[in-house]
Amino acid sequence: MIYEPWPWYVSGPLIALVMAILILLGKRFGMSSNLETFCSIGGAGKWVDYFKVDVKPKQWSLLVVLGAVIGGFIAANLLSPDEAVDISQKTIENLRTLGFESAGSAYMPSELFNTGALAHPKVWIVLLIAGFLVGFGARYAGGCTSGHAISGLSNLQRPSLIAVIGFFVGGLFMVHVLFPIIF
Repeated sequence: MIYEPWPWYVSGPLIALVMAILILLGKRFGMSSNLETFCSIGGAGKWVDYFKVDVKPKQWSLLVVLGAVIGGFIAANLLSPDEAVDISQKTIENLRTLGFESAGSAYMPSELFNTGALAHPKVWIVLLIAGFLVGFGARYAGGCTSGHAISGLSNLQRPSLIAVIGFFVGGLFMVHVLFPIIF
């Protein structure tokens, strides 16, 4: 059985429906705010004042985190019949020149995302710097990519439009300039 992504005319209205419900309920959507709630529940407020907040009205958002974990597991293990990635041969060749021999055969390069990769200090440095930059960027931008791109744009917020443009420009800069330097 071959699984296809849902067409835009099904998934788009479903996302719009969810966003309309969240707006009517006065809720925000975004993974960084969900993880912020998770950190607050976990006791991060003992060390950082930012996490000293009332989490009771935000506990519903933990369902989003749980859904992302369960949905990711289902998608990876039950709905992905083929691990090969449909990317151009030129992209595969470019990635292989950077040392990614698994390019085109796996969604996540095994050179970075396996337990053996954690033995290399370079991988730890890249992951720590990237994690810091993502956390700093989400906090500085007042939200993450999903929050701004889905929730903020659906509310017609100009700061979200600016943030989304910045995310795309930063992503292009990373892939075309920094990624080849790092690897």
